[in-house]
Amino acid sequence: MDTKHPKNIGILLGVLYGISIRIISDIDALKEYAGLVTATFMFLVPLAIGFIRVHYELKVKPNLSYGKMMTISWQPIFIFLLVSVITLLEGSICIAMALPAFMFFASLGGVLAGWANRFITHRKNSTLLSVAFLPLLLAPIEINFLDSSRTYTVENSMVIKASPEVVWSQLANVSTIDQDELPFSLTHFIGVPRPIEANMNAAGIGAVRTSKWDKGVEFKEVITDWVPNHKMSYTFDIDPDAIPDDALDKHVKLGGEYFSPIKGEYRITQDKLGRTVLHLNTTLLDNTNFGIYSRVWGEVIFQDFHTSLLKLMKTRAEKV
Repeated sequence: MDTKHPKNIGILLGVLYGISIRIISDIDALKEYAGLVTATFMFLVPLAIGFIRVHYELKVKPNLSYGKMMTISWQPIFIFLLVSVITLLEGSICIAMALPAFMFFASLGGVLAGWANRFITHRKNSTLLSVAFLPLLLAPIEINFLDSSRTYTVENSMVIKASPEVVWSQLANVSTIDQDELPFSLTHFIGVPRPIEANMNAAGIGAVRTSKWDKGVEFKEVITDWVPNHKMSYTFDIDPDAIPDDALDKHVKLGGEYFSPIKGEYRITQDKLGRTVLHLNTTLLDNTNFGIYSRVWGEVIFQDFHTSLLKLMKTRAEKV
């Protein structure tokens, strides 16, 4: 590998830049100046990486098409994320969630580099440095002055060919779930543990339902509303320190600093045809500054998770 070739310089510097910002952003002493779970890191760092990659490619290929700029900007992104996984800087869940944003903004950075190369004839290296330092300049502003914490609710429902009484009997206590009872799901594919079982210590308001997942994940749900055959509402009681570090990436750990379910509810209704409908909703707290991007991922993950649980309830209820 010719490390002096502009192509390879762009890839190498892009990877080193990403890893350096990643390490700096995870230093506790610098938490007021940089952070990983920030819009600055999620969107501007890959933009800078893409800019660096294309900036050096244009030194030998000034007529590079914009389409090519968009795709070659992914090269250092893929290597950076691979290194992050190999060195255990990040887990599969965070990588999966970050990848679409990283690819999009890296492409944007690559196109921006092409635009700068075309219209800024002097001080091109100064432009490169400005783009590279932009995340470091904006991160302290975001961390100290921007707070976009929000809550939202994800709801799914499913028709079940069973009586409300039979469906209700499946909710409070969920016996051990065999692997073949849960269909393929995106959440499990990206590394989220599978649910194993759930057990109630009593019935009615104030009772505690304990949910157990793979990898030693366990949390409690405190019942806040209890109407037999109609509704079971609960609040989540999650101790993030009790969840093993290797079970969920620390940046998306349940009950953690950035993301947590607050409350949930099962409801049983009947549609116009008299069929039993089971509803499941979860209200989530999002403490990131990712805006709509975070909301989309929250919707995708919990829609997928809800669907798996509802299908389990449906299958079991219809066998009774």
